[in-house]
Amino acid sequence: MPPRPAPDPHPGDARSGNHACSTRVRPERVPPYGWQDGGVSQPRWTVVVPVKRLAAAKSRLRGALPAVPHEELALALAADTVAAVRACPAVAGVLVVTDDARVAETARRVGARTLPDAPGAGLNAAFRHGASAAGGGWVAGLTADLPALRPAELAAALYAAQAPPPEVRRYVADAPGRGTVLLAAPPGVPLDPRFGIGSAAAHAASGALALTGYWPSLRRDVDTADDLAAAARLGLGPRTAALAAAGCAA
Repeated sequence: MPPRPAPDPHPGDARSGNHACSTRVRPERVPPYGWQDGGVSQPRWTVVVPVKRLAAAKSRLRGALPAVPHEELALALAADTVAAVRACPAVAGVLVVTDDARVAETARRVGARTLPDAPGAGLNAAFRHGASAAGGGWVAGLTADLPALRPAELAAALYAAQAPPPEVRRYVADAPGRGTVLLAAPPGVPLDPRFGIGSAAAHAASGALALTGYWPSLRRDVDTADDLAAAARLGLGPRTAALAAAGCAA
């Protein structure tokens, strides 16, 4: 397992309410992949990131920044997530599954591949669709609502997912421990996603093993205004941080 990172100097707290005005921008510098094992590892993962149509995405977050159009906030969350994945030294490629033209254009601008989604088929179908298109290598599915994601934390989690035993899927639970933010599969093993309510338990019941590393930015998905405030305390990606600042200044 990789060494435990130092605690965040600005940890989240238990306060409720939207404190996203006090934003920090996440650090972007990351160590080279393989720092844990002397540099012998190479980027090998394809990460699949499904993104809904912006008009339907993140409905529970609507109104979190009243001065910011909801679709702009949803796009910023996805854009910062994809940019962080692209910056991760463990990742060889990013595949964004979406039928939203703006999302696809934004993803391509940061170097991700895009794949049309089947409208209305659901999140797990999108993950399966992307994993099938990714080929037979190391594949991970990641949620698109991680605006504080630090590339080094994602690299550490993917590195941990390569540890024995072989031929076993791994997952990372969200901050509350009930949902899933990352599901990883080795070559030749179907991703078999079970995202949705109670997905951490569903993935465990399907045979996937939990990864328990200290990765606060990876575990901090954003569904509500309180989640956005918690992500802001970790340090938001630049697009989400800019919208949060604009929303607070309005």
